[in-house]
Amino acid sequence: MKLGMIGLGKMGLGLSENAVDNGNEIVAFDLNKDFVKKATDYSDKISSADSIEDMLAQLPSPKVVWVMVPAGAPTNSTIDELISKMDAGDIIIDGGNSNYKDNLEQNKRTTAAGIKLFDAGTSGGMDGARNGGNFMIGGDDAEAWKILEPLFEGIAQEGGYLYTGRLGSGHYLKMVHNGIEYGMMQAIGEGFEILEASPFDYDLEKVAHLWNHGSVVRSWLMELAEEQFSKDPKLDDITGRVVATGEGKWTVEEALDNQVPAPVIAISLMMRNRSLQADTFTGKVVSALRNGFGGHAMEKKN
Repeated sequence: MKLGMIGLGKMGLGLSENAVDNGNEIVAFDLNKDFVKKATDYSDKISSADSIEDMLAQLPSPKVVWVMVPAGAPTNSTIDELISKMDAGDIIIDGGNSNYKDNLEQNKRTTAAGIKLFDAGTSGGMDGARNGGNFMIGGDDAEAWKILEPLFEGIAQEGGYLYTGRLGSGHYLKMVHNGIEYGMMQAIGEGFEILEASPFDYDLEKVAHLWNHGSVVRSWLMELAEEQFSKDPKLDDITGRVVATGEGKWTVEEALDNQVPAPVIAISLMMRNRSLQADTFTGKVVSALRNGFGGHAMEKKN
């Protein structure tokens, strides 16, 4: 498949490289020309575009464009521009962390234009984007999905993609996934804070290594904890400030709307907000874990 990729940041670049490694071709567009150059330097299967119009002109019909830009206004404006320039039967994939309600509104406009919209929740962080990700894909057109499935099958880990049906269901699933992630990271952070405050002199890197070999709490997050403690044993070089990016809040709002008790996720969200007020060791652990899987910035101490 030859498709367009709008957004060559930390996720879009990895996805593009992963896609061409699996037999696809990419026409890449980003406002940052250095990002585009890095992509085209990787493979002659990635070509550059000077504009969205230029990108579309290089694609066969039906045109497939993956939008991998920040959620909210940047994604919405990009999709609106694509709607004005694409033809009926073309396909747009929103791969960012969009609110599913934004997708439902976008779908009204794409449907009116005859364009097929898919929302693809993307997990696995930068490593997953590059080497085999986890994708949760919603979209109303099952026939159009048949066009996209070989692409996702190639770039996902084995068993790492699911077509979830109705438009919006992909990002809804990813939203809940991220809410769970909040709770897991909060529990890990609190556990290590208790160890740090204890009367014992634990080597936290070795603890994380131990817990990831046969224990009930073994996980990729524990691997990342070990990795971060190996770099900074007491996380002295960073603060515990952790900014919430939206998905946890949306998950809690959905829980409230549907009268579903979700105290762990809700408290985890509150603790994110708490971390912005003063430094905590729990916040440091969560910040380090988020840097490990998603490249999210860690706030360094002055």
